Amino acid sequence: MYKKVRLKDTVEVPPEHLPDRTEPEVPPALIKRLLQDKLEGRMDEEVGSVVTVTEVQDVGDGAVVPNRPSVYYEAEFDAITFDPEMQEVVDGEVVEVVNFGAFVGIGPVDGLLHVSQISDEYLAYDGENQQLASRDSNRVLSVGDAVRTRIVTKSIDERNPRDSKIGLTAKQVGLGKHGWLEEERKRRAAGGD
Repeated sequence: MYKKVRLKDTVEVPPEHLPDRTEPEVPPALIKRLLQDKLEGRMDEEVGSVVTVTEVQDVGDGAVVPNRPSVYYEAEFDAITFDPEMQEVVDGEVVEVVNFGAFVGIGPVDGLLHVSQISDEYLAYDGENQQLASRDSNRVLSVGDAVRTRIVTKSIDERNPRDSKIGLTAKQVGLGKHGWLEEERKRRAAGGD
């Protein structure tokens, strides 16, 4: 899910940040800050979401573009990315409950745990208490609950990262609200298969 990767990108250095004659090179700290401003939070189909730029490895020679005051540098750098994989099991926290399911925070993004993917039981929406509740077993899923889910769909929107969609399921064995999983373990340990 989280990865350290080596990436390359072009960095625009505005004229006010260009070195003078006493400094022969653009400082790597400046390149790092400009890369962070440009890339952090951006989604990319290949690498996922850039969480942070950690270290600049190499800065190439600058290039000037006609009618533009900035200088453009090719930079190679290390970054931490978040790239959810299909079928990956992830732990998260319920951040919002709506009538059609729960949004689960998994790293820097939220995934949708549709009501049909939470349990085989019918879950009623309680908007006043921000929860989904079962009448059969008295189980409740609320904001703040820790859950273990599996990623079943992934649609990344590079232009509008907030429009990216990650679908989750908790209906398989070993998945669900952590409290429910603990109850199940205790029941099995007591011989109640």
